[in-house]
Amino acid sequence: MIQVLKSILTFPSQTWNGIHNAVMFRFKRVFYAARPKITGKIYIYKTGKVVFGTGVSINSGATSNPIGGDTRTNLIVSQNAVLTIGDHTGLSNCTIVCQNGVTIGKHVKIGGSVKIYDTDFHHLKYTERENRKTDIPLTKSVVIGDHCFIGAHSIILKGVTIGNKAIIGAGSVVTKSIPEGEVWGGNPAKFIKKIDAIG
Repeated sequence: MIQVLKSILTFPSQTWNGIHNAVMFRFKRVFYAARPKITGKIYIYKTGKVVFGTGVSINSGATSNPIGGDTRTNLIVSQNAVLTIGDHTGLSNCTIVCQNGVTIGKHVKIGGSVKIYDTDFHHLKYTERENRKTDIPLTKSVVIGDHCFIGAHSIILKGVTIGNKAIIGAGSVVTKSIPEGEVWGGNPAKFIKKIDAIG
């Protein structure tokens, strides 16, 4: 009986979320091999290109991920930028800012509240930041290989390539590229061990 009541109460929310996501995908002209499975409402801000593979799953909402953190998934893709998310990859309440290019491979797990930024957002010289016309940030593409696991609350910064099967520990700040098959963690993220050493 309790399960039936829960289903009745959550039906309107699920229906509204489905409508929101369908409208978002249609009017933002999102490309996909198969429409992603989305729990909650996704938010897409784009003038660039967003491409999903098949079997992608996304959590986006306060109740969609029990570990807490941010309460939705945001995809922010600037003009002429391309965001590609590969087959069978899962994201949970993440923010991706793509001003150049972000490529995420197949079978990748991206934990709650992860941030992926391919830009500095502002110029690194304070003299350039003083004027809006010269406050132009550096951007450089981010690439995450196949079968990677990015731990919750991690931040991936511009120009980083993460090799296939790599693991990033929760809460890490990744400032440089990581070879495949390795575990890295910390702020800034450093090498911990090879994947083969995991029991």
